[in-house]
Amino acid sequence: MDDSIWEELPEASNFVMVQPGDGTPIRETHKTFVKLAYDDEAIYVAATMLDNEPNRILRQFTQRDNVEQSDFFLIDINTYNDGENQTRFLITSAGAIADAKMSGNNEDYSYNVVWEGEISFNDKGWYAELKIPYAALRFPKKDEQLWSIQFLRNILHLNEVYTWNYIDKSIGKDTQYNGLLKGIKNIDPPVRLSFYPYASAEVDNFQNNTISNFSAGLDIKYGISDAFTLDATLIPDFGQTAFDAVELNLGPFEQAFGENRAFFTEGTELFTKGNLFYSRRIGDTPLGFNNAQAAILENEILVENPENTDLLNAIKISGRTENGLGVGFFNAITSETEAIIGDTLTGLNRTIITEPFANYNIIVLDQQYNQNSSITLINTNVTRNGHARDGNVTGFLFDINNKTNSFNYAGEAKMSNVNNPGQNITGFASEFSFDRTKGNFRYGIDHDFANETYDINDLGLNFRNNYNNFGTNISYEIFEPTKILNKFSIRLFGDHRRRYKPNIETESAIGTNFFAVTLSRFAFGSFIKLNTESKDFFEPRREGKFVNYPGYTVIDGFISSDYRQKFAYDVSMNYVSFFDSDRENFRINVSPRFRFSDQFSMIYNFRYSTSTNRNSFVTLEPRREIFGLRDVKSIENAIQASYNFSTKQALNLSFRNFWSVANFEDSKFSSLLDNGDLAPIEYQVTQNNNPNANFNIWNLDLSYSWQFAPGSEAILLYRNSIFNFDKQSDIEFTESSQNLFNQDLRQNLSLRLVYFIDYNNVKNIFKG
Repeated sequence: MDDSIWEELPEASNFVMVQPGDGTPIRETHKTFVKLAYDDEAIYVAATMLDNEPNRILRQFTQRDNVEQSDFFLIDINTYNDGENQTRFLITSAGAIADAKMSGNNEDYSYNVVWEGEISFNDKGWYAELKIPYAALRFPKKDEQLWSIQFLRNILHLNEVYTWNYIDKSIGKDTQYNGLLKGIKNIDPPVRLSFYPYASAEVDNFQNNTISNFSAGLDIKYGISDAFTLDATLIPDFGQTAFDAVELNLGPFEQAFGENRAFFTEGTELFTKGNLFYSRRIGDTPLGFNNAQAAILENEILVENPENTDLLNAIKISGRTENGLGVGFFNAITSETEAIIGDTLTGLNRTIITEPFANYNIIVLDQQYNQNSSITLINTNVTRNGHARDGNVTGFLFDINNKTNSFNYAGEAKMSNVNNPGQNITGFASEFSFDRTKGNFRYGIDHDFANETYDINDLGLNFRNNYNNFGTNISYEIFEPTKILNKFSIRLFGDHRRRYKPNIETESAIGTNFFAVTLSRFAFGSFIKLNTESKDFFEPRREGKFVNYPGYTVIDGFISSDYRQKFAYDVSMNYVSFFDSDRENFRINVSPRFRFSDQFSMIYNFRYSTSTNRNSFVTLEPRREIFGLRDVKSIENAIQASYNFSTKQALNLSFRNFWSVANFEDSKFSSLLDNGDLAPIEYQVTQNNNPNANFNIWNLDLSYSWQFAPGSEAILLYRNSIFNFDKQSDIEFTESSQNLFNQDLRQNLSLRLVYFIDYNNVKNIFKG
């Protein structure tokens, strides 16, 4: 901090506590000072963080967007001073950086921009200097900018967090408590244009068949104006995305997975309004994937049936005007997908289309006002080539707070339309909630509705429709520590769920949950729920039918120790007991974590769960639905380990093994009656209709990553995977694992290079 420029500038100080206390001035021994400067390229931040015990400062080495056990300094910049939208830049005491898009109290750390930060240490504390280019921000075109800003310092060994501007935790959002940044005048920001060319090469070996592949593509980021940005991915490659946490799926709904593709997670806060966008639909399993097997004729075999469609390209345009109007446009195109069927007699192949050429589109208008409220209009559309299914959904949303931030009114009205050849179906859904949002005591009510034809699953994710649900809650929370606790909250709730057509009760519940953290960072909590008898309209897999399940009690609890220690742990347990029934569920999770040094850490997770004596769907016959008494047992082992050579180079290990068996008792089959009860029947289990299952999957990733320049990265990845599925439900974990390793092992080695190119740097090179 001895550069002459910093000596001339005023400083921000007088930090106050935000956690665990409320407004207490920062300790004299830990004074914090921040200075800002700017030019036509960027703003610069210098932070001095004193500490009278610098040897106690935690400094765990991590990679980008991963803080772990380190002190950190952050700056929030709201370039529109709208109390809602801002960008967060964070640097740890080990020198790792993180950035996030903020919307209210929501943090999106999948958002990444190119900026720089460095730290240093001495016997008085630690220091940070940040360079944030204007290309990393969006702001209105003015002679003088008026931004809001907040600085925060986390002192981990003291378990204390301080902010420059006071935050009242009992009311409003943190983003409404920024201070003002004035004096940035007459800046002439450079063109916001950057390129991310990539190249990747891989070798894949499976069943003694080795295939090599090379691909290249380009991502582009362009500032259309000072406020709006275009992101485009051309010839995208997602070969190194993480494995999905696949499990044995025995329910009536598809298994949903998180998004691992950066393009679909970065800067998508506008497109996720109303929960109408499930990005995994793009590049998902073709609509006609299961039809390929049914299309096989005599003497034919299925030669190839792709499980995913290929994404050709995608773009998104987003930004917000000076008047608070957010505008978003998203478009993606997937290619036609074909299955290949071969004739075993002639040797000739034919193809059938399993997914036509498709266009995915989203348009969003989001008007924010009063620094705490918004109204939104969003439309999603999927158009498939030819005579295929199309989907369209329009939603109107509002989120309104009164002037004192003491009450919130939120609601949604959504209309869906599905156009199948010769069939056009329209559906409707709505949500409304009213909540007290100020003070220690809070309460709220809510109502959710959907008719029987509501369907958003072309681009969204919705498992249930045809409901009319009501809920209420009351809660108490502390905002200042007591002699024992830093945090404590307790909540009581009640739910009443109904079918819309016919208008009948499906279930009701009451319950409570609480959460607490002690002064020494030991956390614990519990959840208890009492549920009435329920009518399940989805388990029978036939429209209009339902099965009765008995009422039950859920008891859930967890404990979590202090992560600042070299060894820490998380333990959670769940037990469900059903009334007047032998059915019960049990689950336990144990997750110890070891920090061997500031460079090497590991987390192990073990999960064991059982479900016994559950009446479950077996199969559909023309005039009846067959159920059986099923037991399920599952074991999951997972390891996450990381050795960080620096904050820019790391060796990472990710491992997961999941095993599950589902076993139906031979003599406990039944037929579903019209009143939802089950009547015992004789049912013959054969090799073709055996409902039992033994599921075992193993995934391992070992990677070396190197951020060799700002925005640029090289990743060398080795991965292997094994999968086995059979009907041996009577075997135990050890025997199933032996069978697993008798299966073919898929191995893959890939190298991916991404390089960041700033148009302005290239232009200056040519000028030179």
